[in-house]
Amino acid sequence: MNQRNLLEVDWSQIPAPTDDGGAAHLTGMTLPPIGLLATDDRSVTLSALRGRTVVFAYPRTGEPGKIALVDDWDMIPGARGCTPQTCAFRDLFAELKAAGAAHVFGLSTQSNDYQTEMASRLHLPFPVLSDEKLALTRALNLPTMEVAGLTLIKRLALIIDDARITHVFYPVFPPDRNAGDVLDWLKANPANGSSAKVG
Repeated sequence: MNQRNLLEVDWSQIPAPTDDGGAAHLTGMTLPPIGLLATDDRSVTLSALRGRTVVFAYPRTGEPGKIALVDDWDMIPGARGCTPQTCAFRDLFAELKAAGAAHVFGLSTQSNDYQTEMASRLHLPFPVLSDEKLALTRALNLPTMEVAGLTLIKRLALIIDDARITHVFYPVFPPDRNAGDVLDWLKANPANGSSAKVG
């Protein structure tokens, strides 16, 4: 299937993911010291970041005009919508920062080269992290799906305070509403003390 427009999606025609319990263990976990390559060419170790960090993960962004990974991609619950999710975080970036997010990152198992093209094309104001080797995915036992021989992270968002996961959004549907839901949560749950200062 040709992906003509990655942003215009009729969510009523897309199967919603169900809560399979794949993220139930994450709240309260401490992140391991794993460095991931970011689209700004630095290595980011999430566990070393102070303050409040928002990480939204997605299976795989597409490219306009390119063939989808598999013909029935849209019919895989939770697969479609990576670009709308990412663009929503882009559009609400300033508000997320104002609501206490010291850091915002996207995360997928796609290569850094692929992500860098996407970040440039979508004009993202935040880096996207590549877990191409599945180091963080396996260490945290993130929920995944196998598609066309690839291991992809199921869509979720993490609120991390000083290396500890304090809230998880999972499952996420529709994807373009995830950033707004995260923003609402941040406003309702301000970070404690000075550790949440924007850096």
